[in-house]
Amino acid sequence: MAKSLAPTSKSSNQYRQRVAIAIMAAGKGTRLKSKHPKVLHEIGGKPILAHVIATAAKVVPPDDIFVIIGHEADRVREAVGSSGVNFVLQAEQRGTGHALIVAREALKPFDHVIVLSGDAPLITSETIKDLSAFHVAQKATMTLLSADLGNPFGYGRVVRKSHRSPEVRAIVEEKAATTAQKQIREINSGFYVFSVPALYQHIGQLSTGNAHHEYYLTDMAGIFHRARKKVVALKTADAGEVLGSNTRAEIVDLDARLRLTKCRQLMAEGVTIFYPETCVIDSDVVVGPDTVIEPFVQLLGKTRIGVDCRIRSYSVIKDSEVDDNVVINPLTVTDEARISRGAIVGPYSRLRPGTEIGEDAHVGNFVETKKMRMGKSSKANHLAYLGDAEIGERVNVGAGTITCNYDGANKHKTVIEDGVFVGSNSTLIAPVRIGRGAYIAAASSITEDVPSDALALGRARQTTKEGWAAAKRASQVSKKPKT
Repeated sequence: MAKSLAPTSKSSNQYRQRVAIAIMAAGKGTRLKSKHPKVLHEIGGKPILAHVIATAAKVVPPDDIFVIIGHEADRVREAVGSSGVNFVLQAEQRGTGHALIVAREALKPFDHVIVLSGDAPLITSETIKDLSAFHVAQKATMTLLSADLGNPFGYGRVVRKSHRSPEVRAIVEEKAATTAQKQIREINSGFYVFSVPALYQHIGQLSTGNAHHEYYLTDMAGIFHRARKKVVALKTADAGEVLGSNTRAEIVDLDARLRLTKCRQLMAEGVTIFYPETCVIDSDVVVGPDTVIEPFVQLLGKTRIGVDCRIRSYSVIKDSEVDDNVVINPLTVTDEARISRGAIVGPYSRLRPGTEIGEDAHVGNFVETKKMRMGKSSKANHLAYLGDAEIGERVNVGAGTITCNYDGANKHKTVIEDGVFVGSNSTLIAPVRIGRGAYIAAASSITEDVPSDALALGRARQTTKEGWAAAKRASQVSKKPKT
């Protein structure tokens, strides 16, 4: 169902209008010198285009969003298809005007279309709504979003009818601008609202008589002006919103802006972030109040951090869930892991996908886990590999313990029941089960199940030969050649 948008005035001819959003995402981005589509380069932990779609979806339903794709169209469709938006193929990329020409059939049922740039991810839903409302209130045929830049070089200049007028005569590109027009600081951002019937009544007047032989959507301002249609501009207060990502340097700058904004948002919600400019926190990360994030932390993907946690320096947490009152010590790396309330992890721990750490459990330095579930109050504090394992409550895993889960062809599971003590340097060769309350003697190699409350030893009996070392040294001296 199309989005309805009422005009702001209370006039008697008030009506509800159907509004679509078209997102320009067909370009290659040659200045990036990349084999990847421009709009799929990432900032804030996800593709640039995904940010624009997420913002657009706060204004209209995904069914009313049309992403115009061209270069590497299948990859773009696959990357953002789960958002529920529609796609329009611009098989031959002949400019921004041509993009709306090929979208004619998709957009015809709508009264107005908001045009967004797929490579400008900092635009906000509030600004888009303001632009749309201004368009309706002005009864305009075309409305463009403008901004004042200290250095407008390279941007199209907005030429208004007069200094105070909202109406626009033309948008003049840098190469075509006169000396006087180049002094104009107000630039065209590439964000528009069009009356759909008027757009397609006049879009055929676009020509390719320019240096790039393309159809420029900016030319519609002059076409509408000559046709005595109303073209207006709304100036945004924050020029940073309209910045695009045409070069690698610009992408990095946008990423820094987005991440600093994310840190400020979290701090406003009660999170302490020391030296936020050193932290890398993705857009979709959620952190609870009273959590402290130390310098040089990375929180990536869909990570969720609870309240009253401490995430210490140089830790990297990706797509993981961390409950309340958890301490993540320095240089811990987690990926698709779940850490329960009160647990302590690290330093130098690596939690791989499928790891679940129970309440008040400890996983210490140089412990690696994979598809491992550890119960409440269990500990593996040093130098262990625990893969494909189910560990019960109150288990102690000694330093140097390994679950041998791979036989060269298949993975097998180790089960350690509640209250087990695993001595240091033990090797548990899966599939194997250690019963409740059992003890594994240090340096044992366990190949068979161990009953509850048993002691299992899997090592050779110690033999001591007194005087052997001294005799060995003497023998070596007697054989040494004389010099």
